Order: sequence, then C-alpha cells, then structure tokens
Amino acid sequence: MRLSELGPNATALYRVAFALPFLLLWLTLERRPAASNGAARRRKISRSDWLVLALSGVFWSGDLVFWHWSISLTNVANSTFFACSSPIFVILGAWLLFGERISRGFLAGFALTLAGGACLLGSSLAFGGGDFLGDIFGIVTAFFFGSYILTIKHLRAGLPTGAIMFWSGLFSLPGLLLAALLTGEGFVSESLFGWSMIISLALLAHTVGQGLAAYALAHLPASFASVAFLGEPVVAAILGWIILAEALGPLQGAGCIIILAGVWLAQRYGMRRQSGA
Repeated sequence: MRLSELGPNATALYRVAFALPFLLLWLTLERRPAASNGAARRRKISRSDWLVLALSGVFWSGDLVFWHWSISLTNVANSTFFACSSPIFVILGAWLLFGERISRGFLAGFALTLAGGACLLGSSLAFGGGDFLGDIFGIVTAFFFGSYILTIKHLRAGLPTGAIMFWSGLFSLPGLLLAALLTGEGFVSESLFGWSMIISLALLAHTVGQGLAAYALAHLPASFASVAFLGEPVVAAILGWIILAEALGPLQGAGCIIILAGVWLAQRYGMRRQSGA
C-alpha cells in the first residue's frame, strides 16, 4: 500500500478487483469432484448465505475505507492502535453468536497484545492529542473488521473458502469504488512498478493472505483468530525495517516480543479451553 502510486481507496479497489480472477480459479477448483470431499463443499449457496456474503463485502469495504479515512484525519499510530481493537468486537460476537467460552488466560493474552501494540507504536501514540474524528473512525474500522471476521466464521461452517472469498470480494467492490470516486482519486498508475505493487497486493495480501485467514476460520475459534491478527503489526514492522529502512528502536522491538507473547498466551490457554469445552 505504501509503495502504490494511487490513492488508498483506488488501491484497495484494485487490490480486490485484481484478486477476483484468481479467487474465481480457486472457486472453480473447489467445485471439481475430487475436491468435493465434504458436505460443506457440495451444498449450494442458500438465500441466507447470499445475505451474509453481501454483508461480509460491506464490512470488508467499510474496514478499508474507514481505516484510510482514519489515517488521513489522525496520526498513523492512533489509527492503527484503535483499529487493532477489533478483537473486542469479535470476542463479544463469538460469545453471543457461537457460544465460544472466553477464558481468563485468553483475555490476559489479548491484553498483553494491546500493551505490546502500544509499545510498538511508542511515542507516536497521542491519546487526547490526535484528531477526535480520526480516532473514532479507527474504532469504526475495528467494528467493521470484527464484523467481517464473524461473518466469514459463520459462512465457513457451510461454504468453502474460494466461494466465500470470491463473492464477498465482489460484493465489496461497489463500496470501494464509491469511496475512490468521492475522494477524487486517480485510477491509472504512472508506471509499471506502481501496477506491480497493486498486483502484488491482490495476489499476496488478498488472495493468499485473506484466503488463508478465511480457510483457518473453519478450524479456529473466531476469538483466537482475531487476536492472532494482531501479529500483523509485528510483520509489518519487520518488513518496514527491511524494505523501507524504518528502523526499530528498543521500545518497538520489545513491543514485537510482547505482542507475540500475548498471541502465544491466547493460543495456549484460550484454545485449550475451547478444545476442552
């Protein structure tokens, strides 16, 4: 996203649009007789499934659009910190919708990841000093992403990954297109390098990254998956150090370690309780 030559909303639009052909191939391969080895892979998409797929597309476009607006209105640190509060919404939803039991060990792991996130962002955080609307949009981002995770978790109980990713991506395009038009962003990248960055986002971040996340949600509690996603800032910080020469200080390094410790704690105690429930 940082290396794209287009605006954030146009980049997000192309990220999803360029991923659709690969997701369609994924969906087609799932429909082959050899791949249809379960009831979830054989059944047709129901009317209620279509409704949830449409909702997942709306939630996904809302997540990207509000995060970009948040970043433009407040500092990146505040936006990222508030956006990472999505597990709060997922934990509540998983408890209410799926009956997932939330242990104290899991909550301790989640709290540890938030503390690590604060350390990773360091002095850039400005509670009360950033733009209030931007901070609010960061929280709205967390709501949309948490809702997206819950809808994908619900769909994975009966539908294969490729179908979910393709149709939810298709349903997200109108919202992303509207956001790009409203912000007046251009749609033509200036160089082959710019297009290559967008195609890389479509292949690596959306098709592979989001696809694997959707696949995992059939096998993991939604609450744990949401906390595991908080490992993203760690990877982003390391890649930023290697690719963008954004050096990590001692506080940021400690934040990475604390986040990973929190994810481990949530996995060890939270998922153990889940498997024993």
